[in-house]
Amino acid sequence: MTESHTLKAPSVVAKRQRRANQRRTLFYIALVVMGLVAPFLAYPVFLMKILCFALFACAFNLLLGYAGLLSFGHAAFLATGGYVTGYLLASYPGLTPELGIIAGTLSATLLGVLFGVLSIRRQGIYFAMVTLALAQLMFFVFIQAPFTGGEDGLHGVPRGNLFGLISLSNNLAMYYFVFTVFLLGYALIQRTVHSPFGQVLKAIRENEPRAISLGYNVDAYKLVAFVISAALAGLAGSTKTVVFQLASLTDAHWHMSGEVILMTLLGGVGTLLGPIMGAGLVVSLQHILSQSPLGNWVSVMLGLIFVVCVLSFRSGIVGELGNMYRKNFK
Repeated sequence: MTESHTLKAPSVVAKRQRRANQRRTLFYIALVVMGLVAPFLAYPVFLMKILCFALFACAFNLLLGYAGLLSFGHAAFLATGGYVTGYLLASYPGLTPELGIIAGTLSATLLGVLFGVLSIRRQGIYFAMVTLALAQLMFFVFIQAPFTGGEDGLHGVPRGNLFGLISLSNNLAMYYFVFTVFLLGYALIQRTVHSPFGQVLKAIRENEPRAISLGYNVDAYKLVAFVISAALAGLAGSTKTVVFQLASLTDAHWHMSGEVILMTLLGGVGTLLGPIMGAGLVVSLQHILSQSPLGNWVSVMLGLIFVVCVLSFRSGIVGELGNMYRKNFK
């Protein structure tokens, strides 16, 4: 290879990378614009439900898709954030919603630290079973604890005024607040994934013994990833409680942990946009099927759709679309 070819090669690669970054930026701008106009085209409360579950799925995907840890107990963090936020806002009328959400998120973070310390040294199915057992323990705590309302849950949680100024009783104002929370959570996940910390997580997922041989404290990296995931799941639960003015045992049940796994695998595990699409599809299907004659068979129908998608799209919908794009346009 001549010297001119040697000099040209890096410049060509740099140009391709710049073009790819520009396309990615334009794509994200288009998505944000769609999010801004969405409440004028669809029911805002339904869109807010999708955004809350999308953030929950993205949080779970950070753990499974990038750290390689399958948790069966993420519902505990969703419920903890929701219950703490609901209790504080219902018990202290002067408390603003953003403070209640922050308190719920911090509670889920602390629970994530506890769960992580107890489970992170386990691997594979043992890790999954430990997280499931801990989540079931929290489920029974929520049933018995006086501040949760037991099986009745917490009802009539006030939305309040954001920063004491903006009334969230207006669905449009509430939507833009939830959309902002989602964007902040998604930006944190994206920055984490593309940071040196995220690269180490990927190395641990691909070959943990090799990462250990390179001198990385694998358990510490996995614990930090677990705590970040738990915190974002708690943020999703806290926001969801404010939206629906309700916190119930549904969010703490192991079925919810199964649903977030379904959302992530359906959309595409290990992709940034996959959990968002998966959450949108699952929530939309639940809404459509519940209003149809198949209303009592929602779980069965979702299971069948999941099986078909897993057999047809091994990488999830977004993963398969990405593979097709790289194959045909690069």
